[in-house]
Amino acid sequence: MEANAEDEIILSSLPIERGFGTPGMCLFQEFWCPSTLVKGLNIFHKQFQAKESDIFVASFPKSGTTWLKAITFAIVNRQSFSSIDNHPLLTSNPHQLVPHVEMVCRGDLDCSSIEPRVFGPHTPVPSLPNSIMECNSKIIYICRNPFDIFVSAWIFFDKVKPESLTSLKIEEAFEMYCNGIIEFGPWWSHMLGYWKESLAKPDKVLFLKYEDLKDDANFQVKRIAEFLGFPFTQEEENNQVIESIVKLCSFEEMKNLEVNKSGIVFQSVENKSFFRKGESRDWVNYFSPSMTEKLSQIMEEKFGESGDIF
Repeated sequence: MEANAEDEIILSSLPIERGFGTPGMCLFQEFWCPSTLVKGLNIFHKQFQAKESDIFVASFPKSGTTWLKAITFAIVNRQSFSSIDNHPLLTSNPHQLVPHVEMVCRGDLDCSSIEPRVFGPHTPVPSLPNSIMECNSKIIYICRNPFDIFVSAWIFFDKVKPESLTSLKIEEAFEMYCNGIIEFGPWWSHMLGYWKESLAKPDKVLFLKYEDLKDDANFQVKRIAEFLGFPFTQEEENNQVIESIVKLCSFEEMKNLEVNKSGIVFQSVENKSFFRKGESRDWVNYFSPSMTEKLSQIMEEKFGESGDIF
């Protein structure tokens, strides 16, 4: 059976709902994903061959993905680009340097031949290929407060959705979010999957919090480097290499770069769409008391004993 025919059969058998930014979102392997990504996800799950040196910057959408991709790229490639003045992050969007592996598998993005390869999956743990889970590749996962994720996702997907798709009112989007119906959701199972994997395999999975990265970026960058096997030398620390990376990858620096003010990535998504505020607790400007109460209850119910995630 040809691949396209197989894809059509898979799609025809899946429940479909409207997503935040797509008219067709499928329930594929127990998570919601855009129907246009099912092909890439299927290939990724079945055929992707991980290398021991691979690094995966995993995340739920709108959790600090762009920031962590930039930091990871800067850490592992710092010997090749020791001068900040000609760094690739000054002329390329982080999503171009650390591509979504699901889109690479679909054939939309190129895979760098430079090693270590660094990819950025949104795929939940249960759907990751066995080759990743069974080798010594590293996974860094960034988690963000679900309140802020919702606001960021609602605004972002409204910007990048097809013109033919009507905008979701915040109340409509919130109900979908509370039911787990969002790209790569449910968000709670996504977070819990990587959280539990980080507890079971701390040498393989590093679980980061967006808020911790905001509070002390220097400490977290040093922690990431050590986890990945690229620790900073004492000389590098004395020469403030950590501080240079933190500054290079900061929201303010990246947002003001010309490459992130113009240009597109992912076919039609503008680079500037990935840089809105980069703040914590922006949700307080959008949530009603009833929304706050409802999402708090869902978090308590879903996370239970794992509540210390936050």
